[in-house]
Amino acid sequence: MEQKIRRDRNMGANLRRLRDQYGISQEKLCIELQRLGCDIARSTYEKYESGELNIRASVIIALRKFYSCSYDEFFIGLE
Repeated sequence: MEQKIRRDRNMGANLRRLRDQYGISQEKLCIELQRLGCDIARSTYEKYESGELNIRASVIIALRKFYSCSYDEFFIGLE
């Protein structure tokens, strides 16, 4: 029996928007996140932005610290 996987809402577009606003590449962002104690590969982060993978809470926490923004920035348009 084939089962369809329902995609959850993703925040990939918001992650991309924030990164573009900051003017940083995925690779450099991952280096900065590693400095904050969040071990993440660029290939994994790319999947977050494309919506292929749901982002972990620990990554959102590190991104909020890096961007100095509110958590609301990650959830714009996901209501």
